[in-house]
Amino acid sequence: MIYLELFATFFLIGLFTFGGGYAMLPLIQEEVLAKGWMSAEQITNFVAVSESTPGPFAINIATYVGSQVAPIGVLGSVCTTLGVVMPSFIIILIVAKVYEKFKASKLVAGAMSGLRPAVVGLIASAVWTMAGEVFFSAGLTLTTLLSYWFIVSVIIFIPMVVLVFKKAHPILVIGISAAAGIVAGLLEPVICPK
Repeated sequence: MIYLELFATFFLIGLFTFGGGYAMLPLIQEEVLAKGWMSAEQITNFVAVSESTPGPFAINIATYVGSQVAPIGVLGSVCTTLGVVMPSFIIILIVAKVYEKFKASKLVAGAMSGLRPAVVGLIASAVWTMAGEVFFSAGLTLTTLLSYWFIVSVIIFIPMVVLVFKKAHPILVIGISAAAGIVAGLLEPVICPK
């Protein structure tokens, strides 16, 4: 039954992923592609859409996959959303009960410190996979590096670098990046006519 399979798949993804939705992305990609539920292009397109919709990334993508895969989309969405959220809910309840007893433990502190680089690695893996699918699906060529949307992406990325090194206000950086994206979208038909 597809609904139970959706729930179980996203339950396991939620159970074995630390670091939030972006850290889940490599596992979601792997599972969804392995089961043939969606194509890599569909996943990549929805990641872009999920960024602009309110709510946590993991819930957005789980809901979307459930709605696309199940015959009754709403029921599929409920199954995947509950699946991805349930492990965190259960784990937080358990951790809240026992953390006070073990928070001074060097073993617990070491485990928490060790999780940080693993989360960064999972997020970097997702970024690498998405960038490869979006920009370099035909391979790394000069044409790709000089393409309109690659250059626009680099320009939009620059305010984030400024944010890291100059401590600019995040809302200002988001506003500048959004404005650059809107202008780039409006200019595309002029600069790159079909």
